[in-house]
Amino acid sequence: MQMTQLEKANRTSRVPLFFGSLRVQAVLCLLFGVAIPIFTYFQGNVDFVFRNPSALNSIMVAAVATLSGVVAVRKFGAFPGTIAASYVFPAFAACYSIAAAAILLAREPYSGTLLTLTFLTALGVRFAISALERSDPSRYYLVPGGDIDRLRSDVGLASMTLHVPALPIEPDAVIVADLHYDHAPEWERVFATAALNGLGVYHYKQVWEAQTGKVRIEHLAENSLGSLLPSNSYAKAKRAVDILFSLIMIPVLIVPFVITAMIIRLDSPGPVFFRQDRIGYRGKVFSVLKFRTMCVATPMHGAADQLHAAITQDDDVRITKVGRFLRKTRIDELPQIFNILRGEMSWIGPRPEAQPLSEWYEREIPFYLYRHIVRPGITGWAQVNQGHVSGISEVHDKLRFDFYYIKNFSMWLDLLILFKTGVVVIRGSGAK
Repeated sequence: MQMTQLEKANRTSRVPLFFGSLRVQAVLCLLFGVAIPIFTYFQGNVDFVFRNPSALNSIMVAAVATLSGVVAVRKFGAFPGTIAASYVFPAFAACYSIAAAAILLAREPYSGTLLTLTFLTALGVRFAISALERSDPSRYYLVPGGDIDRLRSDVGLASMTLHVPALPIEPDAVIVADLHYDHAPEWERVFATAALNGLGVYHYKQVWEAQTGKVRIEHLAENSLGSLLPSNSYAKAKRAVDILFSLIMIPVLIVPFVITAMIIRLDSPGPVFFRQDRIGYRGKVFSVLKFRTMCVATPMHGAADQLHAAITQDDDVRITKVGRFLRKTRIDELPQIFNILRGEMSWIGPRPEAQPLSEWYEREIPFYLYRHIVRPGITGWAQVNQGHVSGISEVHDKLRFDFYYIKNFSMWLDLLILFKTGVVVIRGSGAK
């Protein structure tokens, strides 16, 4: 009877998976987004294309940019809380911009018309694919036993429970179980058979992470440290990009910095910049540099008073009129570019906390200091997903976001955070 219900669910939820293949997406975008539009544009005159350096260079650049855009959208869509279609335009725009810049720097002939045409058509094809891709989440089959119910209660996952030890017939089914639980031999055979048939079998914590963008950790010992150690090679490459981008941005920001400083001085008495000791990379204390957004207060000496002063509350009365705008637009964070050059921060990473707050969190939350294994950032995974926090329960949730970032430390996640930060700045959300 149970399998009959599964079959019924599978028949009603089955949709074509053809468009979900990365290879298919690449072929369709190249064919209908690049090849056919160019063939039509030149009215089938292939000989002319091969004799024209501008056309040939433009076709090659368009092909590379299109493939890069397809892969980028796929990578962004793999992270939780994201809709791949929302990153189609920024991903393709970024890839085509980089490709166009490369051909300009190389001083090779190209056709702006062809690049514009292929950008628009490839973009349209990828949007069409997004409309046809499978979005039905009801392909998780939960195996009873252990802590599997925590997945359903915490995530609200659309799923079905396998009450009998038998494989679901859906070809892309994912079996989720508490693999630390001592399952009956019949279930162990199901897991092995599923693997042989190419079906995914996952521990419930892996699915929880993929759905929420957090790492569930009650005790650090539950996780192998290797799974939480960031990539050392990427860390070095990221540091080089941080320095290069900072050196490029400093000349651009000099005039806005001067104007902002003048406005702050006119708005309220006190220094232009705000300095505060924060805990940074590998637990070292550093002085963060920001534009001042609050009225100057009397110095706090007691530990409790310092802790209270370090916490920014909703609608904090200490925030000035200009400061509220600076916080909303994140302009107040830009002077931290000098912290980045000194190696104390990165553009992207867990947010550095004030020293009194960090010490408080360490007392309240086990293994809190482990978040300092990567450089703190001006923006980060927790900031774009959660926003401002103040309570200890919110900090615990933020720590899960931070550990997810460390565990999935990569260029693709950093680029996704960059895109999400742009959305947050435009909407003005999450600022306190």
